[in-house]
Amino acid sequence: MDWVRITTPATDEDIRKLKAGDRVLLTGYIYTARDAAHKKLVELLDEGKELPFDIQGQFIYYVGPSPAKPGKVIGSAGPTTSYRMDSYAPRLIEQGLKGMVGKGSRSQEVRDAMVNHNAAYLAAVGGAAALIAKSIQEAEIIAYEELGAEAIRKLKVVDFPAIVVNDVHGNDLYEEGVKQYSQPM
Repeated sequence: MDWVRITTPATDEDIRKLKAGDRVLLTGYIYTARDAAHKKLVELLDEGKELPFDIQGQFIYYVGPSPAKPGKVIGSAGPTTSYRMDSYAPRLIEQGLKGMVGKGSRSQEVRDAMVNHNAAYLAAVGGAAALIAKSIQEAEIIAYEELGAEAIRKLKVVDFPAIVVNDVHGNDLYEEGVKQYSQPM
């Protein structure tokens, strides 16, 4: 299986070509945010204020990286559990977010928002945090520094590896995997 290369910001066409199970290499800038940051982002939208970054075509990586060691731009950067962002993700998808990267399954509401607004959900491999950090070339806190590891960071990534779990066609890799291995032999 070949890798699909996506450069951010992604277009609707980039996202529509992804299929559940595709292996993806992301290059460009992506943003980090966990649940506390998501809550603040949605509060800004509720107040009619601008987000701290242009969300059009962007990917958010659900991660709370560890502190960088000397000579490194970031510490270990493994994915966190995605369902904690499910109550906020549809609002961000409606605003133009094209992708999310984390681990674990998503709610039906998030999956519907992805289908309706051309977005995709990718999984990063849990337990490979040090390896993933090697694809991060730059890291800069751009908002909510008071949240510490959960602050929003702008990351420059090169060949950041991930796997498509949910595509715009309504497919779910986790459900397909269960079906495949539930077949009688």
